[in-house]
Amino acid sequence: MQLFLDTANLDEIREIAAWGVLDGITTNPSLVSKEKQDFKKLVQEICQIVPGPVSAEVIATDPQGMIKEGREIAKWAPNVIVKAPLTPAGLQATSVLSKEGIKVNVTLCFSTNQALLAARAGAYFVSPFVGRLDDINQDGSQLIQEIADMFAIHDLETKVLAASIRNPVHVTQAALAGADIATMPYKIFKQLVSHPLTDKGVESFLADWNKAKDSVGAVVAAK
Repeated sequence: MQLFLDTANLDEIREIAAWGVLDGITTNPSLVSKEKQDFKKLVQEICQIVPGPVSAEVIATDPQGMIKEGREIAKWAPNVIVKAPLTPAGLQATSVLSKEGIKVNVTLCFSTNQALLAARAGAYFVSPFVGRLDDINQDGSQLIQEIADMFAIHDLETKVLAASIRNPVHVTQAALAGADIATMPYKIFKQLVSHPLTDKGVESFLADWNKAKDSVGAVVAAK
């Protein structure tokens, strides 16, 4: 399963990209608005930092507006993915854009039927929202598994992108449920690598080394 960062903050992106494990970026209008930068320039800079897919969402709510914006966004960088909501207008725009060779991430998916419609419209990604389903006492990981199974049964090429990740457990559940990708906020990405026993182990190894470094160094020098 690939790991995406859900942010538009350049500092966060640079930090996680330096780890060598970042596969792509997802953004949305809320995340972009926080950065108070020109949308196009911000997306282009992100695309230079991360060579993988970078999702940039349309703002229009009508099909023609989405298609027009999608065509423009697709020109910004080779790795841009146009993002559109899972609405009738979004499906219509996805169908048109995908036929033109433009990759579309269909977002705000909350059911298997919605995912099927997105796939049939030609979506490159479909983004089921795990956390928001959990918020209303529905099993988001079960939805991921149902969509992944359905796509496998019918040989649909659309990739399942688990979104609205609220904690590291959601990442594990998405991977086990068959998601192709999980996208998560910076805070959650940082939590994936954190474990108290790892920190304790590093501290212990360094303490032992510092106690013995003079004698160990002498042996190394003698060789």
